[in-house]
Amino acid sequence: MAARPAIGSATTTMRFGRCAVDCCDRRARKTVRRFCGVLTQWRTMPNFELLTAADVQLMQGLAQRVTATRPDLVNGDATFGELAWNWGKGHAGDGASWPRRLWFSSGNLVAWSWAFLPHQVRRSDGSVKDVTGAYLAYQVHPDHAGLVDEVIDWYDGTAADIERTVMPSAADEFALKRWAAHGYVTDPASLGDVGTWTQLNERDLTDVEQPVLPDGFRFRTADEAGPKAAVQAHLDAWAPSTYTAEGYQGVRKTAPYRGDLHILVEAPDGTMASSTIMWLDEANRTAEFEPVGTHPDYRRRGLGRAMLLHGMHLARSAGATHMTVACLGAPGHPQARGLYYSVGFRQFTRDVPLIKTRAAG
Repeated sequence: MAARPAIGSATTTMRFGRCAVDCCDRRARKTVRRFCGVLTQWRTMPNFELLTAADVQLMQGLAQRVTATRPDLVNGDATFGELAWNWGKGHAGDGASWPRRLWFSSGNLVAWSWAFLPHQVRRSDGSVKDVTGAYLAYQVHPDHAGLVDEVIDWYDGTAADIERTVMPSAADEFALKRWAAHGYVTDPASLGDVGTWTQLNERDLTDVEQPVLPDGFRFRTADEAGPKAAVQAHLDAWAPSTYTAEGYQGVRKTAPYRGDLHILVEAPDGTMASSTIMWLDEANRTAEFEPVGTHPDYRRRGLGRAMLLHGMHLARSAGATHMTVACLGAPGHPQARGLYYSVGFRQFTRDVPLIKTRAAG
């Protein structure tokens, strides 16, 4: 997708240089103390477990089972492809701040929670972002909907005394009522023309237009272009980015990653101008674009559109009959949505960003 809301959208960004520290006010110093206190708290919790690659595979299995029966209830950050992408690219740098809990019934995973706790993020331009709030990704099988209360209790206990955000599916009326009962309300940052909510778009693959590239451009796969080119294509499209060569190694290690379904567009000068990864869910015969990006110097030339069409042809050849892609849904973010609509996608579901402030308990 073209963009996702930052984890913990209402959090504070700080830079820890001498000037920033010398000039910070009392409120900023309190934020730093709270940030450190939270880290100490969750690192010493009993039965504390961090998210692993094996956990992600179980979580993807749950995504497949929910997709097969109630695809509208799959949370935007709990899809088959999103789980692989988020874990793969971030586990090396951020994994130490990722506690999780799993719920099983008759040996099958039926619910999970994955908390993103305060941590520092280093980006490709050298800047450092301090995430001081918490964010929760989660999924509950509809046959075990009552577990959402346990998910919420676990999250509140794990991220106690800091601001907490979460984005359940708008179609999950039961979950929305339970989050509200626990004190979660609509996140103000998600409102208005530049709101931070996301929508999931879908289309079938029965009739896909043929892609057309400008003269001199050509399609490549990550297998052909190599890791260095694949990483640089993402960095160019998303600068400043947290992506690294180590992050790409993590992505390649995830169970569903396929280098032949990782598509790039090469410019005449050798620059990888656009790129996307497709995640194939063979059980449901669906594929998901995540992420999708184009180098700023090569935008508005039809490269992204051609790449998506080319990717859908490849996905269909690999066995997919259905395709999804996510994007920001608010009116003030039309670019990615317009691109996806131009190749036949339409909105399927959307999320509801919720927040619980420290004052709310």
